[in-house]
Amino acid sequence: MSDLSRMTFTSSRPLTLGVELELQLVSLRDYDLTRAATDLLAGLRYDDRFGEVKLEITESMIEVNSRPRQDVTAIAADLEGLRDVLVTHCRRNNIAICGGGTHPFHHWPERRICPGERFAMLNERYGYLSKQFTVFGQHIHIGVTSGDDAIWLTHALNGYVPHFVALSASSPFLDATDTGFESARLNAVSAFPLSGQAPDVADWTAFLDHMALLQSCGVAESIKDLYWDVRPKPEFGTVEVRVCDTPLTVDRATELAAFAQCLSRYLLRERPPVVPAMQALVARYNKFQACRFGFAAELADPIRRRTEPLGETLPALIDMLAGDADALGCGRQMENLKLLAESRYGDAAWLRATARAAGNLHDLTRAAAQRFAQPSFYRPHA
Repeated sequence: MSDLSRMTFTSSRPLTLGVELELQLVSLRDYDLTRAATDLLAGLRYDDRFGEVKLEITESMIEVNSRPRQDVTAIAADLEGLRDVLVTHCRRNNIAICGGGTHPFHHWPERRICPGERFAMLNERYGYLSKQFTVFGQHIHIGVTSGDDAIWLTHALNGYVPHFVALSASSPFLDATDTGFESARLNAVSAFPLSGQAPDVADWTAFLDHMALLQSCGVAESIKDLYWDVRPKPEFGTVEVRVCDTPLTVDRATELAAFAQCLSRYLLRERPPVVPAMQALVARYNKFQACRFGFAAELADPIRRRTEPLGETLPALIDMLAGDADALGCGRQMENLKLLAESRYGDAAWLRATARAAGNLHDLTRAAAQRFAQPSFYRPHA
C-alpha cells in the first residue's frame, strides 16, 4: 500500500482536456445488455491512435478514453475515431454499442463482473451494488498546473454539478420503468459511501492529510476509491468531473467537454469566492433537483438564501462564458449547448419521446444505438 501522504501532483498544461465514456454493449437480437466486453477486447485490432479502449466493472460495459488534448476539435476527432472503431468491431460480432446513462430494461442480477483484481475487490467490498453499478457515465478531465489549483478548482466546479447533470441527463428509464428522473443513474452512484461532494480541504497539503487519514482508518486505499462528484487526479495532473451521464452522441460528449473547459477557464481566471462549507449544505439537494427535474430544477443558493431556476440561469451562464469559448475555439459547441438549455429538450426527453413512438423499450434501445453510430457533426474533415 502506497503512502498517500507523499503523493505528488503531476503538473499539466492548463486546461488540457480528456474524456472518458462508459458505453453499453447490447445484443442485436433483443437489444438487451450482453456479456461481451472481455471477448470483444481480446479480438480488437486497434493501435490506440485515438485513445484507449478498456474493460469496466461488468461484462456489459466498455470504456473509451480520449488522449489528452488542448482543444475540443481534437477531442471530437478522438471520440469519433473511438466510436467508429467500436461500432465496426461490434457489428462484426453481432453487437451494437449505445450511449445513455442507464440501459432501459436490463436485470442487474444477470450481470457478470469482469476479470481483474480491482473488479474482484469492488465486488467483494460492495456486494450487489457492484452489479447495480452497470450504469454509464462521462468523465471530463481538465488540466491544472498544481495540486493547490486542483483543490481550488474541485471546490469551484462543485457549485456547477447540477448544470452538468441537467445538460447530460440521459437515464430516465430503469428496470423497464420510467423513473420520473431525468438522470436515474446518479442514484446508483449515491449508494456508495465515498460519493458526493469533496470535503472542505484548503489546499493540496490538507488534501494529502485527509487521504492519509482515510488510509490509516481503512476507508480508502487510493483516490480510485473516492466516488466524489469532482475529484483531483494527481497522476494525470487534472481535475475530473464525474457526474455526467454518457450522452446519446459523441457530439453531446464533445459539447460537455467544451462546457467544462470554458467554465474552468473562467473560474481559474476570475477566482470568484468559493465557500465549500456553504455549498455542502445544499449540494445533495441541488444534485437531486437536477437529477429529478433536469432543466426545471430549482437550485438553492445558500449565500443569497434563495432559490434560482436552473433553466433560466444556465443559458445566461453559457452567454457569460462566450469570451472563454472564443479564446478556446469552441464557440459552436457552446452555442449548441445554449440552444439545448433553451429548448429543454435533452437526451432524456428524446428517450421518452422515442419510447412513446416505438411502443416498447427494445426498439427504443435500437434507435439509441443507431443514433450513437451516426457521423459526428463536428468531424474535423466535414
